[in-house]
Amino acid sequence: MLVEHNIYRLQYLLDLYKISADDLLSIINIGLKNTLDLDSIFSKYINLNILKRIDKVFKKGIHFYLDQNTIEKTSEKSIFFRKTNFISDLNFASKKIVNHFEELKIYLSSISKLSEISNDRILPYYTINHEPKIVASSIRQIINPEFHINSKDFLKELISKLAEFNIFVFEFVETWNKKEKVNIDGFYLNPNFIVLKRQQNSFRREIFTLIHELAHYLINEEEIEQIDLFNLEYSNNIERWCNDFSYHFLVAEYYQEIENIKLANLNNNFHFELLSRISRNTNLSQIALFTRLLLTNKISPVDYHKIKDKFEYNYRIKLEKEKQQKDLLKLKGKRYGASPKPINSPLFTSTIQAALYQGIINELDFCKTLKINPDKLYIYLQ
Repeated sequence: MLVEHNIYRLQYLLDLYKISADDLLSIINIGLKNTLDLDSIFSKYINLNILKRIDKVFKKGIHFYLDQNTIEKTSEKSIFFRKTNFISDLNFASKKIVNHFEELKIYLSSISKLSEISNDRILPYYTINHEPKIVASSIRQIINPEFHINSKDFLKELISKLAEFNIFVFEFVETWNKKEKVNIDGFYLNPNFIVLKRQQNSFRREIFTLIHELAHYLINEEEIEQIDLFNLEYSNNIERWCNDFSYHFLVAEYYQEIENIKLANLNNNFHFELLSRISRNTNLSQIALFTRLLLTNKISPVDYHKIKDKFEYNYRIKLEKEKQQKDLLKLKGKRYGASPKPINSPLFTSTIQAALYQGIINELDFCKTLKINPDKLYIYLQ
């Protein structure tokens, strides 16, 4: 069956994700005996089955390609039209996640305007010329999060607090059997969107990422990135500022105790007991604390890299054991548990609720957007 599709919309997607037509062709030809050529996908009329293969790549829905309305490549549409270079070399899975949240941002902006909801910025602007320690102290006093020794609870607390300042925070969760994993930990989209990857092995890593992206929000520098906790000492000026802000925000009143530490070496067991206690009481990872010692010349580079290598080794072993367990269950035809639900920002929920109350969206759209069963709707309408 042949259908008329909008070639310019397909070209829009290629430009958006920075992939060539030949790249797309090689992807959709996987598994085909009779391979397709460029004319097969760029003719005015296209076989519906071919269009379905294309949509398996982009997941936009067939209606997207059949719509004859043009889409302009503007900076408002995507960060990929606003910015060309990123800290991380983004894979295709990462670009699709970013685009998903960019579209959600535009959608929420539209219904907020229709609902007459103000999401104006409350927190002040800063630049990297400001001292990150002073900024972190000031912002922490404003946000005033209640500390939870349970790192997941503390993450929820931070997300809720940021909602009070009109900052959306979203999590995305990857299924364990996904073929291509994203290679990013988080990103900030102007004006008020922070997105985090759920870190199954370390909510502390996710907390650090959240505060790092909050720093990007404060200096209004969009970024999509993978934050390597094992290499925090290597970064450009902006990333160094954001890392310093994250450290000072989380270390809080334990700052002076870290500053008072004498040279960490084998004679004092590298202050492992002290740093372990501070880590528990701040939700800063131990490697982040050791990195701070390195940056303040309180541990030798040789000793630091030995410790870092040990942390990295233990982390890889942990991941490998989990992978083996998942692969074993997969061979047995079993699932590795249910996928965890992402933490929802109260600001997201309240925005969708307001749109429902004012008749801008219906109950079906409400449930679809918040990903809830219709029989649970009453919980959100109390």
